[in-house]
Parts: sequence; structure tokens; C-alpha cells
Amino acid sequence: MTSQVSSPSEQADEAVVGEQRKPAGTKDVRQLDRVIIRFAGDSGDGMQLTGDRFTSETASFGNDLSTLPNFPAEIRAPAGTLPGVSSFQLHFADHDILTPGDAPNVLVAMNPAALKANLGDVPRGAEIIVNTDEFTKRAMQKVGYATSPLEDGSLDGYSLHPVPLTTLTVEALKEFDLTRKEAERSKNMFALGLLSWMYHRPTEGTEKFLKSKFAKKPDIAAANITAFRAGWNFGETTEDFAVSYEIAPATTAFPVGTYRNISGNLALSYGLIAASRQADLPLYLGSYPITPASDILHELSRHKNFGVRTFQAEDEIAGIGAALGAAFGGSLAVTTTSGPGVALKSETIGLAVSLELPLLVIDIQRGGPSTGLPTKTEQADLLQAMFGRNGEAPVPVIAPCTPADCFDAALEAARIALTYRTPVMLLSDGYLANGSEPWRIPETDELPDLTVQFAQGPNHTLDDGSEVFWPYKRDPQTLARPWAIPGTPGLEHRIGGIEKEDGTGNISYAPANHDFMVRTRQAKIDGIEVPDMEVDDPREAKTLVLGWGSTYGPITAAVRRLRTAGESIAQAHLRHLNPFPRNLGAVLGRYEKVVIPEMNLGQLATLIRAKYLVDAHSYNQVNGMPFKAEQLAKALKEAIDA
Repeated sequence: MTSQVSSPSEQADEAVVGEQRKPAGTKDVRQLDRVIIRFAGDSGDGMQLTGDRFTSETASFGNDLSTLPNFPAEIRAPAGTLPGVSSFQLHFADHDILTPGDAPNVLVAMNPAALKANLGDVPRGAEIIVNTDEFTKRAMQKVGYATSPLEDGSLDGYSLHPVPLTTLTVEALKEFDLTRKEAERSKNMFALGLLSWMYHRPTEGTEKFLKSKFAKKPDIAAANITAFRAGWNFGETTEDFAVSYEIAPATTAFPVGTYRNISGNLALSYGLIAASRQADLPLYLGSYPITPASDILHELSRHKNFGVRTFQAEDEIAGIGAALGAAFGGSLAVTTTSGPGVALKSETIGLAVSLELPLLVIDIQRGGPSTGLPTKTEQADLLQAMFGRNGEAPVPVIAPCTPADCFDAALEAARIALTYRTPVMLLSDGYLANGSEPWRIPETDELPDLTVQFAQGPNHTLDDGSEVFWPYKRDPQTLARPWAIPGTPGLEHRIGGIEKEDGTGNISYAPANHDFMVRTRQAKIDGIEVPDMEVDDPREAKTLVLGWGSTYGPITAAVRRLRTAGESIAQAHLRHLNPFPRNLGAVLGRYEKVVIPEMNLGQLATLIRAKYLVDAHSYNQVNGMPFKAEQLAKALKEAIDA
């Protein structure tokens, strides 16, 4: 598990925004310790690009940050409607933070739908920047506004900034040979320029990005850069924005090293490449595009120079079938998907269990069942990962806890798969996949040695003295069978889904052999070496909050709030979900109360109750969004007091 070190004074981070004024010419500059900004508009307004650029500049400035992209499942959702609203929330600070924040301090609303869809999350006193050009009678009626919220007093409790973003953008681009509709598309860059001025963000990176993105259309690149600069200049000159803000770099939040901003899916991609290099094996991805896992396929396809081969199959079954074939051929084999794809892949995962070949099955979880909520997050595939196959087909299950931790989780999944010759399920989710945070780029000598020894010759002597190769003769420590590459002379052997005879690998229907093989495969998984679980308990608390996966950030933020308020509570977080850490039972037994927050209806809690007979209390949410820190803090306080 990766975490960032903070001092005790910083651990009260997520509750209070510090503020200090200082004059700077004709406008004030206020020092803040953190801020939460949300960009919101139609899915065609470029809010994800705007947020991503603001995030990249914030990362280069040295702030700690956490993001939450939120967008419709449709490629082009109906314009001006509530279901069509796309948003991007960024929390950045001068200290260690863990979540994208509970509520935005600044909302940028590009139209009435964006305002209405997000206003409920905005606290009184926060700043709201609205694009007044879009507040037409028709646009407001489409989302249920009988009167204009900009004029009827409903926004009096906020610091409202009405800005005609569209008009200002078109005016700034009048020198370009663009239609009005083409010019209007740059209004997101105008908004980005304005926010970049407000929060003293660097601008060089964004201008360089725009030149690169539109390299084949230099006029469009120039127009976007002009709109971006116009937004900056508008903030500098308008009387409506009398104050700008500074958030210092988070110099004490990070260990020394080289950092970059990274999303969970990108970190997973890099982790897979690093694992293949450390194992000295080619990396093979057999996959079918599915939200929110497709980014891994896109990214890995760019890295053929690292020996990566990507195959976009015709369906989920073909994708994992090709990957399992690549594993048989000696590759580090991967298949990526989400919940519905896991269901389709389950038969081949069972085949991989029978063949006892290394295979990484990466599930970027999303809301279900069936097609469900393709762009929303959930943790509801845990029981599917544990038991979603016919017969006794155990597989190891691990889960990263932050976007950056996806890199380390990929390496750990590869270690287990290669060492124990087994498919491994890695459970990320949409929140981690699309969210981002700073990541310290590791040195190569920090990476684990994953070198694999393939079978080279006979490994068994028959009673008559002849030497033969037995494909199911096991390593006494790991119970892994040898990995023999097809075409190696003398190592020919059968593969297939019918039960194998112990040692020889011949087909066997013998009851005693089947019993032995089932128990052996289970013992292999149970015997996987995983680190003991660490517990954060500075005050010998009576209540333990236990989490897994992406709940790490909200849980840790909630625990910090409670401890700052004088409460005593312990925290532990699981990466290995099968097998559990060996000390988990002893840890659970030390506490009077165990609370397990999950973005499902209590799947880990079910496993904990069944295995350890602990009366674990579930706190559950399945609304497609991550937990909020304040929400969890309140629930945990109630558990402590109960």
C-alpha cells in the first residue's frame, strides 16, 4: 500500500480552509491551504479536457491533488438536459490530501442544467461562475427553471459571478476565420484561462498541449490559445473578480523523488509493462473495449517498443481466450474488462484454474447489474471474483487503494500469478480508473525481481529409471506446476479443461484424484505468501474501520477528522482479499466493534462474518459515487457511540 506522509498538524486537513489576505497591486491575493473546484457543463462542452488541463498544471506546480471525473454513459448525451451534464472535480492543497473533496468551493456552470445538477453539492458562501449566455428561456425551461436563478434571488447565499463566456469567447476570436459555432467551442478554454488566473496556475503547459493536440489544425490551436489567454486577461482586468488565490506547493507532503500526475488506468498500464520487464517476458493483452477499462487497451497499444502486444478481440470470450493462449506460449498474459465482461470470461477463468497458468484478469468495476451504470463507480464484483465460476475454482484477489497504487497492485498481481501459476483477479473501479493523483516514479532497482524459470527438461524418474516430464509435478513450497513452453523438445503435454491426473497431467475421472486435485488447488491459493495487515491505531481504540479498494481515501479522511475531534478509532485496509492476510483474524479479535464501509451491499462484510465469525457492521452505498469524508465520519462516530 502506498501512502503519503503528513505531520500531525496536516492530518486535520480536510475540514477547514485557511485564508490570509495580502495586497498585490490593485487586486488582493489570498493564501489558501486547499480548494475544491468543479467544472460542469454539457458532455460536449469539454469539461473533462478542461479539468484535465487544470489538473496537469496543478500537478506541475507541486500541489497534492485528487480528482473526480463524472460523465454520462452516452457518447453525446442530450444537450442542455440534467442526464447530459458532465463534470470534473479537483481538490488540490499545500498538504497531503486523500479525496476529491466533499463539496466544491468553486462551481463553474456552463449552462442551466449544469447549475441545477450540481447546486445541491455547493455550500452557501461558495463561488459560482455561470455562463449567462446559456441562460435562455428555453434552456431554463428544459431543466425546470420557471424563472432565472440568476435573477430570482435563489443564489443570494452564494458569491455569484455572471460571465457571458460564450460572447466573450466569440469576441476574442473575431480575428479568426471561424463560424460562430466553431468559435463557441473554445469557451471551455476561456473558462480555463479565467480559473488559471484566479488560482495562479502555470499556463505554459496548456499552451504547449494545445499546439500539440491541434498540430494538424494550427488555426484551431491558435484560436484555443487565444481564448485561453483571453480568459486569463479577463480575470486580470474585470472588476467582478477582485481577488485571486494562491495555494503553495505541498513541499512537506511528498518524499523526495520525481513525480507526475497519473490516473489509475494509466498507473495500471505502466505497472503491467514494468512487471513484464521485471519478469523478462513479453506482455500480451487480449481484450474487448468496455467502459471504464478501455483506457488500458489504448495505452498499452502505444508501447510496442517494450515488447507489448495488444489484441482487440471480437468479444470478451475471445479476448480472454487469446490471453490464456499467450500464457501457454510463455507471455505475461492480461485481459481487461468490467463486471459484465467478467461474467462472460468466467468459463475461461475456470479453464485457467484447471490449466494452472499465470493470467491477470483486471476488472475495473462499475455499477451493475447487467449494463448498469457504465460510467459510475461501484465495488460490487467482489463475490463474483471470489465465487463466480463453476466448480471449486479458487483464484487470488487483490485490490489497489488509490490511483497511484494501481501501479504497485499490477506488480503484485503479476508476482502472485507467475510464482503460483494461477489466474489472479485485480479489482480496481471507475473511481480509481478515472481519478488521478501525484505518483512518485520509482527507480528500477526498487522494482521486484519477477524472473521466471521455464521447464527445460525431464523432472521425474519412473520406476524403470527413465526420465520423463510431468506437467503437474509441483514445487513443494508453492505447489505451482512447471511452466513448459510449447515446442521445447521432450516437454510435450496435454492441456484442457477435463480433470488432470496428479503429476502426469493425463485425463482422469478417478474420484480420489479429483478430490486430491481440488484440495491441492485450494491449498495453493491458501498458501500464497501475502504481507500481514498493518493497523493504524495510535490510541488503542475499541472500534476498527476496515476497508478495501478505493474506499481508502474517504475512510482515511474520515478517520483523520474523528481523531482531530478527539475520538479514538483504528483503521486497517485490505489489499489481499483472497487469501486474506494471516493475521486478519487476530486483528479483528482485538476490537469490540468492526465497521466495514463498502460501495456495495456488504460483500466484504459477508466474507468476514463467514470466515471469522465476527459481527462486522456494514455501512453501504451504491449510488455510483464514492463516499464523502464527512458522511463517513458521521457514520463512524455513530458506530463509536453506539
